[in-house]
Amino acid sequence: TSPSSVFNFFIGRELNFRTAATGTFDLKYFCELRPGLIGWAVLNLGMAAKQYELHGTVSLSMWCVVFFQNLYVWDALWHEKCVLTTMDITTDGFGYMLAFGDLTWVPFTYSLQARYLVARDPNLSVPVIVALVALNILGYVIFRGANAQKDAFRTNPNGDSVKHLKWMPTKRGTKLLISGWWGMARKINYTGDWFMGLAWCAYCGKASIMTYYYAIFFAILLCHRAWRDDTSCREKYGDDWTEYKKHVKSVFFPGIL
Repeated sequence: TSPSSVFNFFIGRELNFRTAATGTFDLKYFCELRPGLIGWAVLNLGMAAKQYELHGTVSLSMWCVVFFQNLYVWDALWHEKCVLTTMDITTDGFGYMLAFGDLTWVPFTYSLQARYLVARDPNLSVPVIVALVALNILGYVIFRGANAQKDAFRTNPNGDSVKHLKWMPTKRGTKLLISGWWGMARKINYTGDWFMGLAWCAYCGKASIMTYYYAIFFAILLCHRAWRDDTSCREKYGDDWTEYKKHVKSVFFPGIL
């Protein structure tokens, strides 16, 4: 909280926003994924339908954008419970910024690639499409594999799928993974997430900066989140975090960055 009412309105004061009218219904948790992501998927389908109406066909680029973006939406909704451990839920208040981002920013800006493709077909060659599909799949494998591994380890460190992983103890009693996906980089899931976003933009070819907005915006967002998380973990774990970073030196790209 802050003495400034404007700041509190924008950032939010309530961590788990509820009212007398909604009872135990958590508005922030609901808004975090469902309205914005479903709206994004519906807009994508509408863009594909409009392209078909105008041109009598749906381009290969449009098929790829709609399929992979809507797969991303489905994946997020299927694993919705995992959002409970994210920074948005555990740390940030529910204010105008989060509400606007969830309900408006996500559906209307994340669908810009499909919107562009309604009237324009970049006519990408088959090899280029294949390369972008490969990048998209690689990103998804990294993103889903890393998140699934962390979730399985957090649920049961002795489970069959994660018991072989190396970890280091902390004074707080928690365990930090230093092998598997999370031994490669501290934010390896962000890397996979960004690879997918870059592929979505590239399906539009050499278009304009607006079609690459998502990749640019998301790179800035993920770097900021990584910095916030590093600051929080340094305060939370102290010397243990310094030791952890000696084991896992990279942030996004193993051995590079």
